[in-house]
Amino acid sequence: MTNIPSVDLADFLSEDPARKKRFIDQIGRAYEEIGFVALKNHFLTEDLEKKLYDQVEKFFQLPLEIKESYERPELGGQRGYVSFGKEHAKGKKEGDLKEFWHFGQEPSDDAQLSEEYPDNVIVKELPDFNTTGMEAYRMLEKTGIYVLRALALHVGLQENYFDHWASNGNSILRPIHYPPIASEPENAVRAGAHGDINLITLLMGASAPGLQVQRRDGEWLDAIAQEDELVINVGDMLQRHTNDKLKSTIHRVVNPPRELWHTHRYSIPFFLHPRSEMPLDCLEECVDAEHPRKYDDITAGEFLHQRLVEIGLIKK
Repeated sequence: MTNIPSVDLADFLSEDPARKKRFIDQIGRAYEEIGFVALKNHFLTEDLEKKLYDQVEKFFQLPLEIKESYERPELGGQRGYVSFGKEHAKGKKEGDLKEFWHFGQEPSDDAQLSEEYPDNVIVKELPDFNTTGMEAYRMLEKTGIYVLRALALHVGLQENYFDHWASNGNSILRPIHYPPIASEPENAVRAGAHGDINLITLLMGASAPGLQVQRRDGEWLDAIAQEDELVINVGDMLQRHTNDKLKSTIHRVVNPPRELWHTHRYSIPFFLHPRSEMPLDCLEECVDAEHPRKYDDITAGEFLHQRLVEIGLIKK
């Protein structure tokens, strides 16, 4: 395999049972083998993606003192601005060479949540920043729920198993800015090798290459998608819930060649998290004599807190 597999959501949405089954088989096999796919015919339009990137670039070009006025460390970096070098990969002490922003869930009136999400931070200098961000958030959330429906069927669950947990879930949209590299980094990269925390991650096309995925044999391959595709990968929560049937693959963002150090890189992943009370117990459908239960029971909220401590966004 030289690149991640490509799948077409239109197959799953069609009324043709054979096309739907083909999509389920393709995405299921990909997530068992490499943990990543490129997905076409999703719900995020090209116009909305361009509009979001325009707003994101404008935000990160604001003066540092303005950006820092939107930092909310008391929220563990879960809303607003997170400044350069604050986050690091699990087990790594060097901060990643990036700054980022977090949009969070704005639940529906009938959500009946067991917790209260923090309010999103409003950027007053850019009137379209928050509305555009949340419009993209909704389209990515909708896409993610359909992907989870296919995965539910793949592992033997009811198609709508994830709907309640993912709808109004604790998901995060994270615009990231990787600034130009000014001097030789000391053992630091734009994003250190890591697995994502959540159920699945949906990534729209970045402004520059750099994302790499680690194959099972340890080799790294470039994750390359077409302009109209989203890169979607399994996170640690879903791997744990499926008792390692679906793979959360280690990935990283490498520094560009020295001749491109002067360039900016922007990337916007959507981390689809469930409601915090979702049990991540190993599914009975994924446990048998050959695949004994590998993990203790835990909720999504408990798991998220553990990981935010490990990557340096909240203190113990």
